[in-house]
Amino acid sequence: MTKSAFLRAILDRGFLHQCTDMEALDALAQDPKARPGAPVGYIGFDLTASSLHVGSLVQIMMLRRLQQAGGKPIVLMGGGTTRVGDPSGRDETRKILTSEEIEANKVSILRVFEKFLAFGDGPADAIMVDNSEWLLKLNYIDFLRDVGKHFSVNRMLTMDSVKLRLEREQPLSFIEFNYMVLQGYDFVELNRRYKCVLQMGGSDQWGNIVNGVELGRRMDGVELFGLTTPLITTSSGAKMGKTAQGAVWLNPDLLSPFDYWQFWRNTEDADVGRFLKLFTDIPPAEIARLEALEGAEINDAKKALATAATAMLHGPQAAEEAAEAARKTFEQGVRAEGLPSVTVSAAEIEGMRISAAFERAGLVASRGEAKRHIAAGALRVNDAPVTDENAALSAADLVDGAVKLSLGKKKHALLRAG
Repeated sequence: MTKSAFLRAILDRGFLHQCTDMEALDALAQDPKARPGAPVGYIGFDLTASSLHVGSLVQIMMLRRLQQAGGKPIVLMGGGTTRVGDPSGRDETRKILTSEEIEANKVSILRVFEKFLAFGDGPADAIMVDNSEWLLKLNYIDFLRDVGKHFSVNRMLTMDSVKLRLEREQPLSFIEFNYMVLQGYDFVELNRRYKCVLQMGGSDQWGNIVNGVELGRRMDGVELFGLTTPLITTSSGAKMGKTAQGAVWLNPDLLSPFDYWQFWRNTEDADVGRFLKLFTDIPPAEIARLEALEGAEINDAKKALATAATAMLHGPQAAEEAAEAARKTFEQGVRAEGLPSVTVSAAEIEGMRISAAFERAGLVASRGEAKRHIAAGALRVNDAPVTDENAALSAADLVDGAVKLSLGKKKHALLRAG
């Protein structure tokens, strides 16, 4: 049984997938001679877009749990590694960004972390570091001699990020092949500079993390640790953060607080308890009460999840305003306006193309017309704009048993699950 506050929270809230040495990490996290609280740990974020999306939120929450337990979180910005591109989970090479694009992305996403972590100079205050500080200064020959000698090409070829690409006969560039070496070296540098002993990440990063742990032992004789989270999917098997309307961005200029609230409100019934543990600070006793609700009352749990998650990112006022706007739209507006509705089976809704849904609801004469409206930005699902003509509905789009479809500002209909 774990004794440290950090690992207890990680286990109790469902964050743990793998750990290189749970017993030793648990002992370090509670060792008063090292420092009370949890260890110094980091997670890396590459700067491939102007905003992170909700798929990165579980990692951000891991850093939050570390800080809540008294540990020091390091947010590592991949200003250097973004120039290479992580091949993990990719079927093709990432687009190579310019230095100016990378810097612009970095500036854009900085403000998200301030919502979840307390930054400063104290022992448990978070810090933000950019790996370009050391990676861009490396001498290639020295790096090959001092770091590259510790990596086995035979083993690198067995890593999923490499093996899967080769098995599919998809190209893997030499620059991508070097990514795991650079990530491993990041861990060594963070240990030297900040006494960082823990790297965290998603389950797809396990191989890269283990490389860093072993590199630290071989180069400096230090004991480092790795901890990963499971791949977060919905109970229906969908990837976390993917909706018919596109990615669920964390920056408010890309997704409004209302749409963010609505995303969490649309959580599938079976996922409510799990998401309350992962994505909110609601105490375990209250989560147990909420996840025990049944029937129509489960909607109260969904609203609690939506409001708590939105308050963390956008602030309590924005969360309450989003909740009230949703109440007016779906409880007053939808019902009071007597919107026309069409009832179909729940099985039909799951996977139904949005263009077909609008045709079924009588808002358009054909799927082709629906696609033309999508291109013009005129169609919305649950008040969120539809941007992909091939997008499909899922059970997660049901709000109180119905999906609200809108064409422009005046034409609306409900697609009900019968």
